[in-house]
Amino acid sequence: MKAMILSAQGGIENFSLADIPVPSLKHDEVLIKTKAISINPADTIVRSNNNVSWVFGNDNPLVLGWDISGEIVDIGSSVQNFKVGDEVFGLLNHPYIGRTYAEFVAAPAEHLALKPKKISHETAAVSTLAALTALQPLNKVGIKPGDRVLVTAAGGGVGHFAVQFAKQAGAYVIALASASKKDLLLQLGADEFIDYKKEKFEEIIHDIDIVIDGVRDDQHLLRSLNIIRPGGTLISLWTNVTEALSEEFQLKGINIFYNMVLPNGVDMQYVADLLDNDLLKPHISKIFPFEEIPNAHIEIEKGHTTGKLAVSF
Repeated sequence: MKAMILSAQGGIENFSLADIPVPSLKHDEVLIKTKAISINPADTIVRSNNNVSWVFGNDNPLVLGWDISGEIVDIGSSVQNFKVGDEVFGLLNHPYIGRTYAEFVAAPAEHLALKPKKISHETAAVSTLAALTALQPLNKVGIKPGDRVLVTAAGGGVGHFAVQFAKQAGAYVIALASASKKDLLLQLGADEFIDYKKEKFEEIIHDIDIVIDGVRDDQHLLRSLNIIRPGGTLISLWTNVTEALSEEFQLKGINIFYNMVLPNGVDMQYVADLLDNDLLKPHISKIFPFEEIPNAHIEIEKGHTTGKLAVSF
């Protein structure tokens, strides 16, 4: 099969198309013929940063990717909830690598859900890691109707899902992003929009119950310290929360935690149901062909992607 492999972690020049063996299956896995995948900012970090080489384990060759949508062509001996011919999608193996930059992928069955027939494989593929990254911490904190929620980096992949999940929970949603993303975010349910280039959110909002912080900057977390009410919560999607930072928030009675997304077939089924009922609307800003994965990495490293990038096979 064809796969996009890395000769070594580093720049996109280390990518190349290669023929490698189709993966063999464990008893609890299915073999997926890939139809579409998604590219995340985390993909580019793993590609470029030797400090996270642990995600590959003993993999050889190095194949990136977590998000997938495709068709099952074989099943392991103990798999009972899927059959050959099923179209499925999911987030695979995170934080370890899922090896989805390939024509065939061995996937743990428990990480998958059936793809709704009404949506494309590209739409399904982008509704995996980013969607669960937004969904899982909101489930943890027990978001409820009437909560005031600030979503930073709201126009990105995780952010535009977070806006929708928070709104579905009955929250009052404030979206922080650049002006070019305002119309989309209001269409997706945001009640209020702040242009981060023109206004400092900490100077104009207050009494926030939940902040979902998607900015990859330790200092950005501190900007929410004075806008969250006592008993409220800050969810960090990028930055590990240090003990010192945690103590600073706790002094004001604010909960703070870093959330790492984990594969979960039950959560994927929840996302599938929302997609099937038109209650979740992923935004795809661009679809790349498989051979142009390096160009997709260049695009996402610019840091201004609206919604998600997909790759079609």
